[in-house]
Amino acid sequence: MSTGKILVVDDQKSVLVALQLLLQDEFEEVIILSNPNSLLTTLERHTIDVVILDMNFSAGVNTGNEGIFWLNKILEQDPELSIILLTAYGDVELAVKAIKMGAVDFVLKPWDNRKLITTIKTAMQLRHSKQQVAKLEGENRSLTQVLNQSETQMIGRSKVMLDLNRIIQKVAVTDVNVLILGENGTGKELIAREIHAQSARRDAVLINVDMGAVSESLFESELFGHTKGAFTDAKTEKLGRFELASGGTLFLDEIGNLSLAMQAKLLSVLQTRQLIRLGDNQIREIDIRLVCATNRDLVQMVVDGEFREDLLYRINTIHIDVPPLRKRGEDIAVLAEFYLRKYAQKYNRSKLQFSNKTLDKLMQYAWPGNVRELQHTIEKAVILTDNNKLMADEFLFHQSTKREKEYKPASLADMEREQIALAMEHHSGNMSRIANELGVSRPTLYSKLKKYDL
Repeated sequence: MSTGKILVVDDQKSVLVALQLLLQDEFEEVIILSNPNSLLTTLERHTIDVVILDMNFSAGVNTGNEGIFWLNKILEQDPELSIILLTAYGDVELAVKAIKMGAVDFVLKPWDNRKLITTIKTAMQLRHSKQQVAKLEGENRSLTQVLNQSETQMIGRSKVMLDLNRIIQKVAVTDVNVLILGENGTGKELIAREIHAQSARRDAVLINVDMGAVSESLFESELFGHTKGAFTDAKTEKLGRFELASGGTLFLDEIGNLSLAMQAKLLSVLQTRQLIRLGDNQIREIDIRLVCATNRDLVQMVVDGEFREDLLYRINTIHIDVPPLRKRGEDIAVLAEFYLRKYAQKYNRSKLQFSNKTLDKLMQYAWPGNVRELQHTIEKAVILTDNNKLMADEFLFHQSTKREKEYKPASLADMEREQIALAMEHHSGNMSRIANELGVSRPTLYSKLKKYDL
């Protein structure tokens, strides 16, 4: 016996009895109705999988219009329900019309028992498939919402932040490409997520790609995808980030760190909105909203021959400058309080608060690492303090911009972090020059930047 509940609606009692006897040994439950006026109420009371619906109910009427009417009513109530229409008249045009309107199949009286049971079981499978698809779509929407949620909301009441929010609101409702510029730690990714959240694409996914961490050899595979066997380690087919983001937003972070060769490949796809996976020859259309970010001066890079001018124009329909924390000083206290509450809750320190001198000290510091540095500083203090009030002397900042000559014991990790920080300051964030000076590759440099929160 197959699981599932069948509802038979027909004005002829002989048909109802015959179908009930035929189907009761095949399915979990068979409900019969001789009057369609109670059809919708029955569907509300019972979980029905397949409806077998007669096309004509009034004596002397054989147009099939009654069946079409009730077909529409059923689908309005439950669009995923499988409906098989039953008629004694082989009207092909009516059959086509009914199927186009949502019926699963069309069966003529008198029916073949075996074929009818097969038709019902097929309709049952379709019903279950529709339910599964609906469930997966719901789960996917929920997952997409989770993925698209920012780690924090945009926080600040300074004039520069209010102006920034106004720009975001204007830009988000369009579909133009956006370039976000700002120092490390200012929240460029947060801006990208806010643009996506306020856009018409907010129900689709935002895909984030750290371009500084993508090696040149894997660039095409990561962004455009590949087919099975496209190269030695390509054991399965893989969708690239562009295809994954299609219908949503693609955020290319640290785009200033692409080589000229990678820039050329990226430009081609952005111009045509088409791509070809590695190892394939099929052209695939993509529909993305592009948002890019970098801490580098792309205009100067164009002058230096390090960045393509045509790519800059392509990604820079609108550019947004994210201010460093030192230029939005009145937001420091607001952000500090926010992170204090966040980490006090996380580490079960609900009574924690700042002393007045502590807030003064936090507001006087330049915060070269911007919001990210403030966030990690507050978290560290919450973890290490033994008091319910965070005192000023618990926050130690290195204010000097020059290297101190006297010896201070330090771990190798501390020394490496300091050297990288000094190189970043000296070369104004030019990752190619920093990597060359330190004798490491750009992916290695980016790995260390993430490790040390620089």
